[in-house]
Amino acid sequence: MGIILLAFVAFAPLVSLFFTLYAKKRIKVTFGCDAYVQKGSKLAVNVTVSKTGVFPLAIVEIVPYASEIFRQNIKKRKLTMLNERKRSFTVDLDAVTGGNGEVGINAVYSCGFLGFLKFNVKTSLPQPVSVGVIPEIPDIKASSQLFRSIADIVMTSDDDEENDTAMMFSANTFPGYEHREYELGDPMKRINWKLSSKKSKLMVRLDEAAAAVQPMIVLDLFRRIGVPPVNAVIGEERLIRSVFGLLKLLIEQGIACNFVYRTNSGECICESVDNPDYPDQLLLKVLAVKVEAGRRVALSSIGGSPCSCVIGTTDAGIGFDAVTAGLENPDNSCIIGLSPATPNQSPLPLWYLDEENNFKLV
Repeated sequence: MGIILLAFVAFAPLVSLFFTLYAKKRIKVTFGCDAYVQKGSKLAVNVTVSKTGVFPLAIVEIVPYASEIFRQNIKKRKLTMLNERKRSFTVDLDAVTGGNGEVGINAVYSCGFLGFLKFNVKTSLPQPVSVGVIPEIPDIKASSQLFRSIADIVMTSDDDEENDTAMMFSANTFPGYEHREYELGDPMKRINWKLSSKKSKLMVRLDEAAAAVQPMIVLDLFRRIGVPPVNAVIGEERLIRSVFGLLKLLIEQGIACNFVYRTNSGECICESVDNPDYPDQLLLKVLAVKVEAGRRVALSSIGGSPCSCVIGTTDAGIGFDAVTAGLENPDNSCIIGLSPATPNQSPLPLWYLDEENNFKLV
């Protein structure tokens, strides 16, 4: 009996080492999940572990991870594979904060039967994937002072453009690029109803003219270098809710807008929004973009001269002048921040969305 026990003590670690080293090159881990999930819901991450070769795998340890917009209660998983070629399991992640996040596999280990051997696998880990957590967008009242001030500016610009065009017509000249007659398929939002009634025919603005009387909404999801991501994502979600709440209200009230945001490539793009269904699609585009510390939008790369500009930013302090450098009409511009405490070193007025979903001026 003693000889058998001695043999077990001598050979068991060697057998465990053999299987552990054998599995290092024969484990492949893949995973998949949805690209978007509603805040407050669970994201199901399906993980699959595959093996090559005929020998069983002792113990495989998988360490998944998720960024700060998910609850950080993620546990590592262990499994063994005897005759199976493939095994799968699901990791459920709680989406607690709106914004862009990342899900991936942090490490995969081959472990021995006895529990004291552990090696990193030599096969490559799967690439992490981007996941957008969709926050609830608040309903802003049309009586909001911020909305009314933007609407007044738009109406004034609309009247000025109409007068300029009327002067062109009164001079017995042909209209330039500002307006043309309505054609089938033109967006109804581009119809200038006042001018149409005077001309007794439907007249629509062309893109160049329409942009001049459309307010510009800018989303600057700026994260200062050194700020803990777990704190930053809370403010970024609040800004997204504030900006898209305003954008949604403007579109519902018939005011088309230009929306500026930064893409994953670092490019700043401007999209025209004149359809009530488009803000939801635009929100998904924004949630697909990873926030990079130290990166801002730059209006100088956009150009144009909007009648009004609303810049939503997490921080209007040091470096904010890089955003406003291309702003041609600062008198009709303002900032949406996170709270009255949002840093603001610019001369622009600062607004914020309170707990009752009302915009307040600081």
